[in-house]
Amino acid sequence: MVSCATLRVVVAGASGETGQSIMKGLLAEPAQFNVVALARRKSAGKAVYQEMVRAGATVEAADYCDVEALAARLAGADVVISCLLPLQRVESERLIDAAHRAGVGRFVPSFFSMVMPPRGVMEVRDLREDLLDRCKRVYLPYTVIDVGLWYQVGLPSPYAPPPPLADTIIGDGETPTAMIDKDDIGPYVARIIADSRTLNRSVFAYGEVTTQNTIWAEVEAATGKEVPRDSLSAADLEARIAELRSSVAVDPTSVGPTLDLAMSQYRYSRCVRGDNTPDRAQYLGYLDGKMLYPDLNCKSLRDFIREVVDGKRDHRIYVGRDVVADATQHRN
Repeated sequence: MVSCATLRVVVAGASGETGQSIMKGLLAEPAQFNVVALARRKSAGKAVYQEMVRAGATVEAADYCDVEALAARLAGADVVISCLLPLQRVESERLIDAAHRAGVGRFVPSFFSMVMPPRGVMEVRDLREDLLDRCKRVYLPYTVIDVGLWYQVGLPSPYAPPPPLADTIIGDGETPTAMIDKDDIGPYVARIIADSRTLNRSVFAYGEVTTQNTIWAEVEAATGKEVPRDSLSAADLEARIAELRSSVAVDPTSVGPTLDLAMSQYRYSRCVRGDNTPDRAQYLGYLDGKMLYPDLNCKSLRDFIREVVDGKRDHRIYVGRDVVADATQHRN
């Protein structure tokens, strides 16, 4: 079931948050993986890529506008992993076309998110499903990996990156959701891509299942202080989504409302619909990562919170990056 041969793995978008976790997970197993990170020519010399080289990776410059040249880069790859932003649709489509042309053994599209039905819940998910459809139309072998909500963005202020996404309790705060430490994504991916059971399947690779109220209680227990909280009803969130949809319809190029809409739809899926759970994932046909790899120990939410509160863990993400600017760049 698990490959014993060394696999050549090419990662696109390796410098992002998910990409860096995956690179670390792969590079921790040098006997199993020969790892290549694709970088745009103007970015290949950046410090983040040089750190990957020192850790044992090869960094290759790539032109996502040239399918032929990109296919040549992917020739001989056993696995290609895309960590490109969902809004990088054109680049993602060309990467799929190049992977097909190069005859790669397995393509991992850029999901790495929360579980939800394939269409009609949020536009970003619809984009991801469009890319998966593109793989299926050419019978490109694939594996979808979803991971739930990161601990790093699921804590209330001041333990979350700006803008805070978890300061508001939606509804009664008791809807369960699956979460994971971002650093545990890489070890999961390393196991999944070497496993024949996951070929042409979707896998839910999560840490634990919890609720918003439990998160607040754990933070209060770790700090010894009451954590302020706002609340928002499901009806008010629905109204906010309708308002944002109208704004986006008027000006689809406006990044602010588009990102606000995506975040609001994530909240609705997770906190109102309750999509992001192992039971819902099983219904949707996912394999359960915990059942596949019972020996893989993920960090608990409680331990993560205590490390953050005690200053033993740098929980920050997107340090030195303007995510809105990145999104704007890739839409233009």
